[in-house]
Amino acid sequence: MLTCRICEGPLREICDFGRHPLSGGFLRPDEIEREFFFRLAIGICGECSMVQLIEEVPRQLMFRNDYPYLSSGSTVMRKHFQQTAEYFLRTELTGPDPFIVELGCNDGVMLRTVAEAGVRHLGVEPSRGVADIARSNGVRVSTDFFQESSAKSFYAENGPADVVYAANTVCHIPYMESIFRGLDALLAPGGVFIFEDPYLGDIVQRTSFDQIYDEHFYFFSATSVRAMARHFGFELVDVERLPVHGGEVRYTVARAGRRPISAAVTTLLAEEEAAGISDTATLTGFVERVHKISTDLVDLLEKLRAEGRTVVGYGATQKSATVTNFCGIGPDLVSFICDATPSKQGRLAPGSHIPVCPPERFADPYPDYALLFAWNHAEEIIAKEQKFREAGGRWIRYVPDVHII
Repeated sequence: MLTCRICEGPLREICDFGRHPLSGGFLRPDEIEREFFFRLAIGICGECSMVQLIEEVPRQLMFRNDYPYLSSGSTVMRKHFQQTAEYFLRTELTGPDPFIVELGCNDGVMLRTVAEAGVRHLGVEPSRGVADIARSNGVRVSTDFFQESSAKSFYAENGPADVVYAANTVCHIPYMESIFRGLDALLAPGGVFIFEDPYLGDIVQRTSFDQIYDEHFYFFSATSVRAMARHFGFELVDVERLPVHGGEVRYTVARAGRRPISAAVTTLLAEEEAAGISDTATLTGFVERVHKISTDLVDLLEKLRAEGRTVVGYGATQKSATVTNFCGIGPDLVSFICDATPSKQGRLAPGSHIPVCPPERFADPYPDYALLFAWNHAEEIIAKEQKFREAGGRWIRYVPDVHII
C-alpha cells in the first residue's frame, strides 16, 4: 500500500502523467541516450490531505551544480523578493542581533537586501552554480542541504535564527521530518518558519497542471500544512495569498503555543472546506480538465501545422517539461523554445528534445504563434514583446484552458 511521506497514512493515486524526464535536464545532443526518466504521478493522503508525488527523484539529480533557474531572472520576482526582505527587516528582524536563514536562496535575490542592511544571514543553497552568484552579490551561503544535521551545525556556528524562510523550496523536499527536526534545533524559541509555495487550491481551480513536475514533491494547502505542522509539534499561525508564480500561499509556522493563530488561517481553512479541494469529485474533475487541455492543445497545434503556420515556444521553464511530455509535443509541432537563460541555450528541452534558442531568434523572423510556457509571467512578457503583436503574432495559452490571445 502507498503511504504518505508526512504521516504514513494511506495514499490514494489521483493522476498518472506517465513517463517524464528531469524538468531541469536540458540536454546536449550526445546526452539523449542517457536521459533519466521516472513516473510522474500524484496521490493524496487519506489522513492529512497532503497531495504529493508518488515517486521521488533523487535530489542530487535535480539540484546540480549547473541548476538552470535564476530567481532574479524576472523583474516581478526581483521586486517580490525585495519587498519580502524589507518586510522581514520591519517585523521579525528588529532585535539587537537578528539572524535569518533562507533555504534555497538561489542567486541571493532576497538575502542581498538583508545583507545590505547589515543583518546577519545565511543562505542554504546546494546548487553550487547559483550559490556562487549569491556570494558574488555579498550573500553568505552554505552549499549543504538543509536537514537536521546541517541545521545543528548552523546553530552551533551562528546561534538561533529568528526567521527561517523559503520560497519555492519546501515543496521540493520529501524528507519533512528531518526539516522540522532541523527547525526545532535552529529556531529561537519565538522564531518562525515562513515559506511560500504553489497553492493546491489555485492549481486545481486554474487547472495549472504544469505545476506538477519532479521538483514539486508536495502541493500544499492550509489544511495539509496545518496537519503537517501539528504532526511535528508546530502550529500554522498565519497565511497570506500571493499572486506570484500562478498563485501561491505564504505560510507562517511557529512552535505550538508561542504565537496566536491569525483569522486568516481560519478563513482559508473554511474556504478550502467549502471548495472541497481535497474531495474525490473535485480532484476527478481536475484530472478530466487536464486531459481536455492536452487534447485541445495538440489539436490546435496540429491544425496550425496543417495550415502552414509557424509555432515556437516562449520560456523553457521547468513547467514546460510537464506540458510537452504529457501532451506529446515535439519539434514537429513547436519548432524551438526561446529562453534568456544562457545555460539552456543551444540545448534540447528535456524529453521532448525541442531546441532551446536565445531570445534573438524570436524576432528572426517572428513566428505566427508563440506557445507561452512561462504563462505565470504573461503580463511582463506580453508587455515586453509588443512588436510581436504588432507584426500579427498571436499568443497561445493553456491555463486555465486552451485559448489564443
